[in-house]
Amino acid sequence: MYLYLLGLVVFYYLYRWVRELPRVSDKKNKYVYITGCDTGFGNLLARHLDKQGFRVIASCFTEKGEEDMKKSCSSNLITTHLDVRSNESVAKVAAMIKDKVGVCGLWALVNNAGVSVPSAPCDWLTIEDYKSMLDVNLNGLIAVTLSVLPLIKKAKGRVVNVASVFGRISPTGGPYTVSKYGVEAFNDSLRLNMMEFGVKVLCIEPGFFKTNVTDPGNLLKQTNILWNKLPQEVRDDYGPDYVQKISKMINEKLSKMSDSDLMKVVSCMEHAVSAVRPRTRYSPGWDAKFFWLPLSYMPSCVSDYILSREAIPIAKSRK
Repeated sequence: MYLYLLGLVVFYYLYRWVRELPRVSDKKNKYVYITGCDTGFGNLLARHLDKQGFRVIASCFTEKGEEDMKKSCSSNLITTHLDVRSNESVAKVAAMIKDKVGVCGLWALVNNAGVSVPSAPCDWLTIEDYKSMLDVNLNGLIAVTLSVLPLIKKAKGRVVNVASVFGRISPTGGPYTVSKYGVEAFNDSLRLNMMEFGVKVLCIEPGFFKTNVTDPGNLLKQTNILWNKLPQEVRDDYGPDYVQKISKMINEKLSKMSDSDLMKVVSCMEHAVSAVRPRTRYSPGWDAKFFWLPLSYMPSCVSDYILSREAIPIAKSRK
């Protein structure tokens, strides 16, 4: 019986592997618009797709990001400035893309731009802290998508949204997980809406990888800034050594959990863009596959117990 089940599992994965091998043709006439190409996943993906022959439109937030992309890629790659928080900036880039792609339309949009700070316990933050991140991670993603959706429908192309395992489970406070849950919801609704137009909507849900989003220095700096702004009564609730506990958790657990092989994520992005039969969801990272996603399916009492013991520093009032 066990050998029979094992055989079925092996057959399924072999069948899926073979089925997912074919790639789209005529790449030189397929435009791919990527947000957040200054560093990290977006930067690597733009370079990777450019080498494969796609016509990449790499949007960056900084001039340095644009300059670095131009130096390291072919003349076919187009760079542009984009601030996803600005409707004017989003519309300007969309107009440029419309002129470039012409009647072919836009083959793919990869919504990669995102930030991870401020992240902290909910009662450390203000509504403005939430708005600042939602404007990038969620509202900006939606704005960019809607700005070029008619072009994607014309090409019967695809939208690739970068969410996170934290769009499935919420072990931290603050707006990051809220924004990623929102990306998941937008992704699902858009996928259903676009089916009849031949547009594929796909989601990448990475675990922890070594990027600016998970940089311990940035996270600890932001934690200290927020702590120093707190009223004394809130600090007393958490205890004077709470920041030290967070620092220990970030330096020990986060650093060990974060994978340095960014190509695991980029390979999923590339497959979503170029495969004839892409997957609906990708979960790059062993921690995503074997810890976070299984944990998200467990009863709340189980996941809460595990997270409160392993991921969330204990406040003074909870001792």
